[in-house]
Amino acid sequence: MKKLIMLFVFMLTIAFTTSVQAKTLKLAMDADPVSLDPHVQLSGGMLQYSHMVFDPLVRWTKTMDFEPRLATKWERTNPTTIRFYLRKGVKFHSGNDFTAKDVVWTLDRLKKSGDFKGLFEPFEGAVAVDDYTVDIVTKEPYPLLLNMATYIFPMDSKFYTGKDEKGLDKDAIVKTDYSFANQNESGTGKYYVKEREQGVKTVFAKFDKYWNNDGNVDTIVLTPIKSDATRVAALLSGDVDFIMPVPPQDFPRIEKTEGIQLATMPGARIITLQLNQKRVEAFKNPKVRMAIVNAINNAGIASKIMKGKALAAGQQGPKGYLGYVEDLKPRYDLKKAKQLMKEAGYADGFEVSMIAPNNRYVNDEKIAEAAASMLGKIGIKVNLKTMPKAQYWDEFDAQAADIQMIGWHSDTEDSANFSEFLLMCPNKETGYGQYNSGNYCNPEVDKLILASQSETDVAKRTAMLQKAETIIYEDAGFVPLHWQNLSWAGKANMNILDIVNTMNFPYFGDLVIK
Repeated sequence: MKKLIMLFVFMLTIAFTTSVQAKTLKLAMDADPVSLDPHVQLSGGMLQYSHMVFDPLVRWTKTMDFEPRLATKWERTNPTTIRFYLRKGVKFHSGNDFTAKDVVWTLDRLKKSGDFKGLFEPFEGAVAVDDYTVDIVTKEPYPLLLNMATYIFPMDSKFYTGKDEKGLDKDAIVKTDYSFANQNESGTGKYYVKEREQGVKTVFAKFDKYWNNDGNVDTIVLTPIKSDATRVAALLSGDVDFIMPVPPQDFPRIEKTEGIQLATMPGARIITLQLNQKRVEAFKNPKVRMAIVNAINNAGIASKIMKGKALAAGQQGPKGYLGYVEDLKPRYDLKKAKQLMKEAGYADGFEVSMIAPNNRYVNDEKIAEAAASMLGKIGIKVNLKTMPKAQYWDEFDAQAADIQMIGWHSDTEDSANFSEFLLMCPNKETGYGQYNSGNYCNPEVDKLILASQSETDVAKRTAMLQKAETIIYEDAGFVPLHWQNLSWAGKANMNILDIVNTMNFPYFGDLVIK
């Protein structure tokens, strides 16, 4: 009898301890993932989702070094190949074993994705050496191969192979309609998608067979809250535990609130406007493009709208990137802008349409309104329409407006990536220029960017990238606004500073709630 009582007490203790340790994070972002398919869109929101539900081969650390994830170690075996040694015993959410063939399958799929193919154009492919060793091979020596390994989130090849119940291919990549991968997932990440109602709530639950035990959050309830004020109010009232991003105007209020912590750091995401030369004849004239750049007071936007929590930009990559050129400064000059419009033959201006998101970038709607107002001062009447991110990207891809807003953080933490996606001549086959809705095209820029991909001499590569930035600057190939700072806030009983990073992908799997 005594033994039975002791066993009962022991079981109660275990149950109590488990319930105490099980933690739920109530998370609020400005938007939720647009899909469950990690290859359907190249965006910050989808990459954040990938870090929760899938796992990369390697990932960036806070100090911008590489740390092992599904690859435990790696070595360069020749100028075009890095051999990755994979973690053994890893399970997909389906229960299938993770092996080298999943890496091969995933890289092949990335090269077919409309959004990712440009990023992986330098890659020849992957070769399975054995079940837990894989070679990733590039067409030419490629200095950023390891950088790109941070974007290889192996998918479950067995799970995504074959036909679904509708008779459609499970591996199909479909942006705006039904696909098996849009509605089903099987990753190796710490969390699986337990429940999802697009635009309302997504519940992530801990995968019991996950290989890493860092962090103590078992459930994440993600609620998209578009309104900055509502998102902040939810945190201050205790309705949510963690929010991102934090609007700059609320920094002082959050910093003064007991039990709440604010985390910020300089960011490398540039916010820009693209001028569609295929839709508007005037935008083909470099003087008109230069006039627009000079008409927009981006330093004023950074100061007033962003409350000093952004840095006005004159080029794509910020200081510290190889392509950064000290002399390429912001150039607000309203008098010069009017003169350029006159010289271009548009002294009376013209009318254009413009779209921008209202929940993707910090203060995006206010920034768009300010830019539209500033263009009015040089005779350009702007018909502005803003919309939630979920609707915006379809409109952006369709190039539905003459001027479109887009922000970009370099996928490779390197200058070339900005041009590869935002300014190279659009090419559906290679994927270059995938997000170039301005249809800017300068063969000299393309030549420099492509040459930089296989240049391993840092000094030579720097010169190439700086020359490209200078050409774009002198050509007014796009309208630079600012590099926005990153911001997060949450309850004080969490190790927020340990999980945030300059890529803006908080590693929630490592979060500890005390």
